[in-house]
Amino acid sequence: MMKILDHLEEWIITLLMGGATAIIFLSVMHRYLAGVSIPGLQDWLLSLNFSWAQELCIIMFVWMAKFGAAYGVRTGIHVGVDVLINRLSDRSRAKFIIFGLLAGALFTGVVATLGAHFVWENGAHYAFLQMTGAEIGEVPEGPTTPDLEWPTWMVYSAIPLGSSLMCFRFLQVALNFVRTGELPHHDHGHVDGLDEVLPVDADVYGMDDNLHMHDLKHTPLGGKKGGRK
Repeated sequence: MMKILDHLEEWIITLLMGGATAIIFLSVMHRYLAGVSIPGLQDWLLSLNFSWAQELCIIMFVWMAKFGAAYGVRTGIHVGVDVLINRLSDRSRAKFIIFGLLAGALFTGVVATLGAHFVWENGAHYAFLQMTGAEIGEVPEGPTTPDLEWPTWMVYSAIPLGSSLMCFRFLQVALNFVRTGELPHHDHGHVDGLDEVLPVDADVYGMDDNLHMHDLKHTPLGGKKGGRK
C-alpha cells in the first residue's frame, strides 16, 4: 500500500500531463487540418466538435498543480529562504524546521477541510443523495462547467484531495526528520537521463544558496562539520 502511495503523485501527474498533451495536439491538428480543402476529410473534421478541449485541459492543469504541490513537499523541490535558520545551532534549527513542517500541515489541513465543505455544498451532497437513492429535498444540484457540462464539484475536488495529500506529505516529512534529522533534497541542476560524473569529494547537498532548508545530516557549504551545538 505504501509503495503505491509513495508514487501516487507521479502517476497522477504523468496521466494528466500525457492526456493534456494529447488533447492539445489533437485540437491544434484539427483546427489547422479543418481549414485545408481536402474533399471528404475536411467535411469529416468540421463535423467533429473540439470546443471542450480547452476547458478540459485547464481542469487537468489545475489538478496537476494541486498534486504537483504535494509531490514538491515529498521531494523537497519547494523553494524556501531560510538564511537566518541556517545560522542557528542544530537544536534550534531542528525546532524551527519542525515548526515549519507542522505549520504547513496545519495550513493544508485547513484548506482541505474548507475545500471539502465547499465541494459538498457545491453539488457533491446532491450527487451523493442521488446515487444512494435518498430523498433529495431542497439540496441544490450545483452548477456545471460551460463546455463539458460536468458538475463543478468534480472539478473543485482537486482542492480537498490535493491539499489532503499535501498535509499527509508534510506530516510524513516531519516524522522522517524527527527520526533521521534529514530532509528531502532536490538537486535543481540535475537533469534526468544525463549521467554526470561528479568528483569523489563533491557534496551535492552543500549548496550555499539558501533556497531550501538544510537539515541536520548534511552540513551547509561553509559550515562546520557536525553542525553547531
